[in-house]
Amino acid sequence: MSDAEREPTIRKVADRLAPRFPATPRHRIEGIVAEEYDALETGRIRIYIPTLIENSARTRLHRELKN
Repeated sequence: MSDAEREPTIRKVADRLAPRFPATPRHRIEGIVAEEYDALETGRIRIYIPTLIENSARTRLHRELKN
């Protein structure tokens, strides 16, 4: 994904996650999503990156809530 796609992708994924984690500040959700984006940005099959980012971020947010 290009740099121009990074921020809109992060916002869209955070928009989907925010209602599921209302106790987590929006900036924290966006930070986790951005970290997951950066970890996957070199992936070869780009179409799945937003889904993979969302799944990884959701897992991390669930873990944070349990601690």
